[in-house]
Amino acid sequence: MGAAYFYHLTEQPLEATLPALIGKARAAGWMVEVRGREAGLLDRLDEHLWTGIDDMFLPHSRAGGPYDALQPVLLCVEGQVAANTPACLMAVGGAGVTPGECAALERVCILFDGHDPEAVQQARSQWRDLTGAGVVAQYWAQEGGRWMKNAESGG
Repeated sequence: MGAAYFYHLTEQPLEATLPALIGKARAAGWMVEVRGREAGLLDRLDEHLWTGIDDMFLPHSRAGGPYDALQPVLLCVEGQVAANTPACLMAVGGAGVTPGECAALERVCILFDGHDPEAVQQARSQWRDLTGAGVVAQYWAQEGGRWMKNAESGG
C-alpha cells in the first residue's frame, strides 16, 4: 500500500517543484501520471517540461497518443486513463485522488498552491478524506528553501 504526500507550495511554484519530484520518482524506477483538472494547466506544464528545465531532461507526453503505454511520464486530464501503468500519481491543480488509488500505487503526490485559499481548503479536505479512509499520509511544507515534513498520519 502506498502513501499520499501533500506538498504545500509556498516558496516555489508548481513549475519548479514538479520536475524535481518527477525526477525523484523516475530515479526510483516509477512510471508517473501527472493528473490535472484543466487542460490549460497541463498544456503549460507540458511546454515547461520540454523547454523550461535547464539541468534535466524529462521525457513525457500528453495522454491520448498511440504510445501512451511507453511514456515514463504521462500528463492526463482528470478522467483520462493513464495507459503507462503508473506507480506514482502526481495530482496538480486540484485533481482528485481516491483512497483506492493510494492503496494501489507506490506513491501519490498532491501538490497545491499555498497562496490560493481555495487550493489549501481542497487539500485539507483531501487529507481528511484520505486519512479517514486509512491512507498513510505526510504533509510537507517549504521552509527556508527546504522541504520539511510537518505532519504524518499513520492511516
